[in-house]
Amino acid sequence: ECPGTGSAQAGRAAACQGCPNQGLCAAGAAGPDAAELAELRERLRAVRHKVLVLSGKGGVGKSTLSAVLAHGLAADEDKQVALLDIDICGPSIPKMMGLEGEQVHQSGSGWSPVYVEENLGVMSVGFLLGSPDDAVIWRGPKKNGLIKQFLRDVDWGEVDYLIVDTPPGTSDEHLSIVQLLSATHIDGAVIVTTPQEVSLQDVRKEINFCHKVKVPIIGVVENMSGFVCPKCKNESQIFPPTTGGAEKMCQNLNVSLLGKVPLDPQIGKSCDSGQSFLSEAPESPATLSYRNIIQRIQEYCEQHHFQEEKII
Repeated sequence: ECPGTGSAQAGRAAACQGCPNQGLCAAGAAGPDAAELAELRERLRAVRHKVLVLSGKGGVGKSTLSAVLAHGLAADEDKQVALLDIDICGPSIPKMMGLEGEQVHQSGSGWSPVYVEENLGVMSVGFLLGSPDDAVIWRGPKKNGLIKQFLRDVDWGEVDYLIVDTPPGTSDEHLSIVQLLSATHIDGAVIVTTPQEVSLQDVRKEINFCHKVKVPIIGVVENMSGFVCPKCKNESQIFPPTTGGAEKMCQNLNVSLLGKVPLDPQIGKSCDSGQSFLSEAPESPATLSYRNIIQRIQEYCEQHHFQEEKII
């Protein structure tokens, strides 16, 4: 079992062998202090649910799922939704949410998120760059510092769902967000993959990461799961699941499969134009799959929250 990033045995215990973050923990670079955690707890006390979107593999559709999830949750006008983009080197959320060129504004209570709708706010390093083409060439500590600022200095207000879009891997950004959110409560992680084994082998590492840092796994989403022709309605396997795909992996690792999302060219078009795919293509098989996935995530969060309240 992971001894915890604040333990004197962090990075040195037998359980740390093979962990991708062993070196970081052993070097003492892990873990905010008690004062920082108290400050974060106060800032985030009005955020009810926190969901991480993770994958060990790049290009599998984490940001797309994060954007669709945010739009889907915000379709209920009674819910306040926030989307936090911590992909520091590749922030695509501003483009996908139709917010490219927007900037962060400072108020007396901190940074203000950029709003898509009255009940959907977004924060990303993309809002801090002079141009969408600017490269962020930072080492780990500076990236970690910005993530801390996003949580500590942004005036999130009363939020029902905070969705966190992450970069691929199991490194600095992932360890930072888990440590910083440990001040409050993480509902869990949604892990994204595609059907082919080259993706699944990295996603297994992400599942292992979640177990080691004690982040509950809400479930796995298989993106690009076949292609349904809009004319003839026949389905083709663009990325054949040679080892059984996400379904077989989930069975082997005892995690939930939230759903499979087929390829639809409109998904890419909606991302490029900054529109909600759910609104642009309401009849698409992918939309039906997304809506089922969103419903399952909501049900998990509500049940998880109820169980936490009973324990308290």
